[in-house]
Amino acid sequence: MPSRDPSDPREWLRRARSNLARALMPPSSIDVLYDDLCFDAQQAAEKALKALLVWKQIDFPKTHSIGELLDLVRDTGVVPPVEITEAQGLTRHAVTGRYPRFSEDVSPEEWRQAAELAERVVRWAESVISGGVAPGK
Repeated sequence: MPSRDPSDPREWLRRARSNLARALMPPSSIDVLYDDLCFDAQQAAEKALKALLVWKQIDFPKTHSIGELLDLVRDTGVVPPVEITEAQGLTRHAVTGRYPRFSEDVSPEEWRQAAELAERVVRWAESVISGGVAPGK
């Protein structure tokens, strides 16, 4: 059984992969909203970045802001490539997709873009963590 230890970056990556798996699944029914899949995409990216911060032994605030998390990652000396920084746009899905609102639903194309961005962030975080040496180790 996995550790479930919040100080273990592997647990954060496990959670990120779970959100990513859901975000990548095409809706299996008309009752599944693209908004909810985009929320999972945002959560996947958020948890992957938090995995990097845990790995670097950096405390982080309770935030859903991908931009804020990317800034914290940069502060550790890990420089995200441009295609990763584009994931800042996922932040809007952290809250708006979870509740009814006065705007249009997320389109299938927006969902595909969000899922692709999240996948890039998760894969990048995994590669940084697997290819580096954690502080103090």
